Amino acid sequence: MTFARTDTSTLSRWWWTIDRWTIAAIFALIAIGAMLTLAASPGVAERIGADSFHFVRRQFFFLPLAIAVIFAVSLLDVRGVRRLAVIGFATALVLVVLTLFATPINGATRWLNLGGLSIQPSEFLKPTFAVVAAWMFSAQRMDEGFPGNVIAMVLFALVVGLLLLQPDVGMTLVVGAVWFVQFFLAGLPLFWVALFMAIGFASLVGAYFVFPHVASRVDRFLDPSTGDSYQVTTALHAFGNGGLFGRGPGEGRVKAVLPDAHTDFIMAVAGEEFGLVLCLIIVALFAFVVLRGFSRMLQEDSLFILLAVSGLLVQFGLQAIINMASTLHLMPTKGMTLPFISYGGSSMLALGLGIGMVLALTRRRVAGGAE
Repeated sequence: MTFARTDTSTLSRWWWTIDRWTIAAIFALIAIGAMLTLAASPGVAERIGADSFHFVRRQFFFLPLAIAVIFAVSLLDVRGVRRLAVIGFATALVLVVLTLFATPINGATRWLNLGGLSIQPSEFLKPTFAVVAAWMFSAQRMDEGFPGNVIAMVLFALVVGLLLLQPDVGMTLVVGAVWFVQFFLAGLPLFWVALFMAIGFASLVGAYFVFPHVASRVDRFLDPSTGDSYQVTTALHAFGNGGLFGRGPGEGRVKAVLPDAHTDFIMAVAGEEFGLVLCLIIVALFAFVVLRGFSRMLQEDSLFILLAVSGLLVQFGLQAIINMASTLHLMPTKGMTLPFISYGGSSMLALGLGIGMVLALTRRRVAGGAE
C-alpha cells in the first residue's frame, strides 16, 4: 500500500505518520501466534471433548477484530485517544463490578457471558486506566490547582480494590507497576518513591498470607515438591527436547499433555517444535516493539503522550516478561497471556486497543505537539 505525499486523505496522512516498523513487528507476532495456536490448541480441545479446531476457530474469530481495533484506534488524534480511554475505562469498571455477581470459575469471578461469548472486562481496564492516569498526572503538572494526582490515586485504589475482589493478584501487580512508573515519570518526590516501594513490598508479602492460591504458587516455585508443578516441569522438558532448531512443525509432544499449552505455556510449544531460534525471535520482536515505542515517544514534547505511551509500553513488555519467565520457572506461575500469541479473545482485543493507542500517540505531528 502506497500513497503520494501530496494526498491529504485520512488514510494517506495515517500512512505517512504512523510507525510502520512497529506495525510490521506486531503483525509478525500475530502471525507467529496464529501458527502456534494451530499447533497447540487441537490437542487441548480434544482432551476436553471438543472438536479439534474449537479453539482455533474462536481465536481466528478474534484475530481480524483485533487487527481492526489496532487500525481504527491508530487513526485517532490525541484528543480522540483520551476520549476513548475515558469511555472505555468507565465501561470496563461497570463490567468488572458485574463480574463480582457472576458464577465463579476456578474460584475467581473474572468473566462475563455476553451473547454467547465469555469476556474478561479487567483486560480492558489495563490500557484504558494507563491513559486516564497519564491524563490526570499531566493535567496537574500543567495546572497546579487541578487535583490530578489525587484523582489518579483514587482511581488506582478503586481499580485495585475491584481486581482483588475477583481476585486477580497478578493483574493488580501489573496495574500497580504501570501506575507507579507513570507517577514517577510525572515527578514523584523521592520520599514518596520510597514510600510506595515499601507499600508495594508489604503488599506482596500480604498477598502471600491473604490469598491461598498466591501462597501455593510461591511455595511451589521455591520448593516444587510442596505441590503440583507438573506444567512447569513439563514445559522445561519441552524446551530441552526442542534444542536449537526444534523437532519440527507438528512434531512436538508437549501440546498433547500440557493443559495450558495454548495459553499460559504456549512458549513451551514454540520451544519444542521450532527450537531456541523461534523463542529468541519472539523475544526480539517484543523488545523491538517496546524500544521502538520509547524511541518515538522521546521525540514528543507532550507530557501526556510521554506518560501514556510509557504506561502502555511497560504494560505490554511486563505482560510478555511475566508469561515467559513463569514458563521458564524464573518466577511463580501466573495466568497471564503472551501478547498476541496466546489464546484469549479478551486479551487479544485489549492488546489491540493498547497498541492502537501507542501507534496513535506516536504518530508524527507538526512540532511534535498534541492534537
